[in-house]
Amino acid sequence: MGIISWLLVGMVAGWVAGLVMKGKGFGLIGNMVIGVVGALVGGWLAGSLFSIHQPITGFNLSTIIVAFLGAVIVLYVARLAKI
Repeated sequence: MGIISWLLVGMVAGWVAGLVMKGKGFGLIGNMVIGVVGALVGGWLAGSLFSIHQPITGFNLSTIIVAFLGAVIVLYVARLAKI
């Protein structure tokens, strides 16, 4: 997967995760950065916990879902640390 599509998936996932997790957030750019980190976390968790061989494979729905779930986890932990 190209770096551009990987960044786009992370940004979309971070934006959607920011919308889903309401409250004081990190702003649009912050949520997008967290989405990129969340894509890494989501991909790692999908591979480790569920033995999915290639959880992030391009700009498609399954990749966005994996990145979104990772972004939600990262946003949750980041908001706990921000207190």
